[in-house]
Parts: sequence; structure tokens; C-alpha cells
Amino acid sequence: MSKIRILSDQLASRIAAGEIVERPASAVKELLENSLDAGANRIDIQVEGDGTRLIRVIDNGTGMDHDDVLLCLERHATSKLREESELETVSTLGFRGEALPSIASVSRLVILSRLRGAAIGTRAEVQDGILRDVHETGCAYGTIIEVRNLFSNVPARRKFLKSKRTELAHIEEVIRSQSLAYAEISFSLLIDGRTVLDLPATSPEQRMRDAYRCLGTTLLDLQAEGEVIVKGWLILPEESRTAPLRICVNRRPVQDRLLRHAAAEGMQGLLMKGQQPAGVLLLELAPELADINVHPAKREIRFRQANVVCGAVAQAAQDTVQRHQERLRARFFTTPKKEEPRPQKKLVQQVDLPLIQAAEPEPKFQEQISPLFSPPPLSIPEEQTSRLVKQEYGKLRLIGQFAHLYLLCEMEEQLVIIDQHAAHERILYQQLKQNYEQHLASSQSLLFPVTVELGPEQASFLERKEEMLATLGIVVDFFGGSTWLIKALPALVAHLPAQEVLADVLNALLANLPDCIDKLFASLACKSAIKAGNRLQPQEMLALLEEMGSSKLFSHCPHGRPVLKNFSRQEIEKWFKRI
Repeated sequence: MSKIRILSDQLASRIAAGEIVERPASAVKELLENSLDAGANRIDIQVEGDGTRLIRVIDNGTGMDHDDVLLCLERHATSKLREESELETVSTLGFRGEALPSIASVSRLVILSRLRGAAIGTRAEVQDGILRDVHETGCAYGTIIEVRNLFSNVPARRKFLKSKRTELAHIEEVIRSQSLAYAEISFSLLIDGRTVLDLPATSPEQRMRDAYRCLGTTLLDLQAEGEVIVKGWLILPEESRTAPLRICVNRRPVQDRLLRHAAAEGMQGLLMKGQQPAGVLLLELAPELADINVHPAKREIRFRQANVVCGAVAQAAQDTVQRHQERLRARFFTTPKKEEPRPQKKLVQQVDLPLIQAAEPEPKFQEQISPLFSPPPLSIPEEQTSRLVKQEYGKLRLIGQFAHLYLLCEMEEQLVIIDQHAAHERILYQQLKQNYEQHLASSQSLLFPVTVELGPEQASFLERKEEMLATLGIVVDFFGGSTWLIKALPALVAHLPAQEVLADVLNALLANLPDCIDKLFASLACKSAIKAGNRLQPQEMLALLEEMGSSKLFSHCPHGRPVLKNFSRQEIEKWFKRI
């Protein structure tokens, strides 16, 4: 007697349901995709309990006639594919023909649907995969699907569900993610009769703000055309808190580690260690360049040219960051051009008048600073006197230094606070990186060479990388035994202990990580930058502002910490209860 048997359709559907319907949110996702494929422009989702008691999805799509209602309950029945070749160019969200029969096999499912233009609709009821009733009925155009008692015949699956709050959060996430790709469609979510989400049809950017609840947040817009079209918005790291990065490829929400890494790479310098980018990536590419048939729940995706797609995302993110820097530069450091006064027509005969006595010069800079900061007496070169009297650079008017760490500036009724260490750290990092990339690193010879003892591995590595060290601005020479002489260091870090600089360089290069050079420069810049507690002279503060204004990226230090923060007059007056 044969040991191999063919599974019954009911058992096969229940097995398929285990792969497709992991939790109530999975059922919501499948039903939501069917509504979108049906061309609906409004979709309402109603949930009771944790989603196992009731899920109801109402749409105003094309609807189905009597025959299609019955066919959609059969396994592998779909209107999305007709030929095998179409599997390579799937443009719809659903295509497997497994979702409805899988859900019906582990619940009590009711379908009410009316084809647009039809006089009457159809109602079908399925219990645990068995059709119980089907008849004509009156209903609105579109489709209503009710899923009750989900997993009632699979008690083991219910035991693996999390708390009610967690399951409802997964349902909400499904709707938020899908709504980002369809801003022109209205979505709503009611849980136990209470409106949790109400997303009216709007623009993509407004949908982004609505979905993330970030109405006042700064968004960095992504725009890139080509074989891969990249759109979307990124949230500044200091404003993102725990917001996720949601990814949609051809309007399909997906989870892809490579795309997240590409976005993080493009935002290098803005993200702190362990911090992930936040926002939404909307990718568009030819369907044949992506394979979505790799997971039953269609959450994963494979690209035929993954390096091209990831490269486009990284470049788009990098360009977005640079545009943000340009906007900040124009906002803080670019002085608006003053219009030249128009020559007035001579209406009366010119009369020679006595010269008006010139006004008294403004008091010196140190006399204008509040005694709170108590700057020391300064000996200011004559050529800098006029500059310091103005106390300005770009649109910023320097007020002083707070706690020997923060520069305080005023700008158009705003208070701007600058972290002097983070700002100087970013400037030094940019200079070190630029000098290295352009082979312009300058060395500063040490007055007395410094000896250092190296182990066999470090010594062998140093011999092989001597030319690379010279490119960095480090000159070393073998002295004998395990002793080496450090004769020169990069000019920007020449004031640091020579042994410490060489140790950092060797450790970074020995790690052989893709970003080892960047990490090295970030470490050296951090050690070389102005420290907390360093008291700056006014001309030093202005020089720092000038360096920031000419730096390619100045808003964050190399480790991702923000450099500056501004407070509006309205925010300050609100704090002091003046408004």
C-alpha cells in the first residue's frame, strides 16, 4: 500500500493559510491589496477585538458578478494572470489566487459584491473553507468582505498571537505603509467603533505627513530620474525619534535590508551610530527588473540588478542631503543682496550745505557682550576692527559664548545655538577627507622625531602601507629592532600626541572595513576639534562661522550629532507665557 497520499483541498488550503495569514494584519493586507487592484478610490477597514473577532474591508471598486464571487473562493483562481509569461511582469499587488481561499479556510468569511452597472449583488458565506450559502442580494457598488472568528479552527495559531495592542499596531502599520503609495485614495480604520486612521485623498507629501503624524517636521525630498526612479522623503535624524523607513517598490510595500543600507549610506554623516534612516522610499522600475514571487506573503523582493537599484537610492539620498545643506547655508550664512537706491530726479537747484558731523563709532565688540559671558580684554588688529564692530557673518549676529561650549547668535528674531566642538569637528573631518581624496594632505615635520614600539604585525603592515601613510601625511622611518621614528604628521592634527595618531591610523587600516578611512578621519577630527570648556575670542567665533559657511556639510558632526539649533521668537515667548 502506498504511503504517499494527495492532500485534500481543505487541508491544502489550511496549510497555505499558515504561510499567508500569519496574524490578523496579514488578512487585512491581502484584502486591502484586492481592493486596490479593483480600482477603489476609498477603502474603509473596520476591526473588532484584536482582529480575530472581526475584520471588515469595504471598497467602491469594480465589484464582482455572481460567477466571479464563486471563482474567487477557489484556490489559484485569479484575474491578474492569464499566461505564464505574465508572471515576469506582474504589475498588480495580488496575483497568486491564494489569499481568499486561505483566509476562508481558517475563519467565517462573507463576501458581498455588486458589479458596477449591475442591478443586484451577490452574497456568499464560507465557514472553515466550506461554502455554506450563496444568493443574490441588494448591496452598494463595490465589495464588502467580512472575516469573523479568524483562526477559530486553528487554536494553536491563536496561542502564538501577541497582545491586542501589538496585533492592532500591526494592522495599523499595514494600512499606513500601503497608503503611502496611494495618496490619491482615501483610507480609514475603525477599531471597536473608534476612528484610529482617517487619511483622505491628498498629495504624496501630505500623505507622508499624515501617515507619520509629522506635520511640523522637516522633510528632505528625494528626487532621482533614470532606469530607477526614486521619490519620497527622509526625516532629519534629530526629528525622527523612532520613526521607521517604509519602502514601496512599484507601489508595493516591501522589506529590504539592502535598500535600507543604501539609504543609510547616502545619509552618511547625519546618522549617529546605530541610528537608521526614517521616511519613505518610493521606487519605480520596470516590472521585469524585480522579482516579487519569492515569498508567499509578498513582503520580500529580489532585483535583477541590485547594485544599480541600491546605487540609485544611495545617490538620491546623498543629493538630498546636499540640497538640504545648500538651503541651510542660504538660510544662515548668505547675506541678502541689498537693492541699490534708484537715482532721484533733480527737482530743485543743488545747494551746498554744511557737512553733518559723523556719528560716534559703535562701542567695541567686548563692550556690547552681556557681562554674563565676561570676555577677556582683547587686542584686536586694526584690520579686524570694522569686522568685529559688526559682530556678524552672513545672517548671523554673534551674541557670545555660553558655558564655553555653545555660540549664541541672533538671526531675524531667532536664537541660533551652535555647538563649537561639533561644528569644528565637521570642518576638520571635511578637510582631512578632501585632502586625502585629492592627494593634497600636507605634513608637518616634528621638531624632534618621536619613537614608537610596534609589534610584528603592525610593523609588517606599516612597511607595506608606507606610501599610503605618506598620502595621509604621516612620515615614519625604521630605527631598529621594533622601534620606529615618527617624523611628520598631518598638519591638521600635528598638535596631537604622535604615538596616538599613528596608533589610530594603524588600527583603522588593520580593521580593513569599507568605511575605515571615514572612521579614522572622524576620530582624528574629534580629538583635534575645539573642546568643551575652550574659551574663544570673538574673532575665533567669527572664523568658525566662516568655516561653517564654506563647508560642504556643516549641519551635523561626522558622528551624526546636530551642530546647530534655532528657536523662533514665538517659541521663546510661548515658553515665557507671553503668547
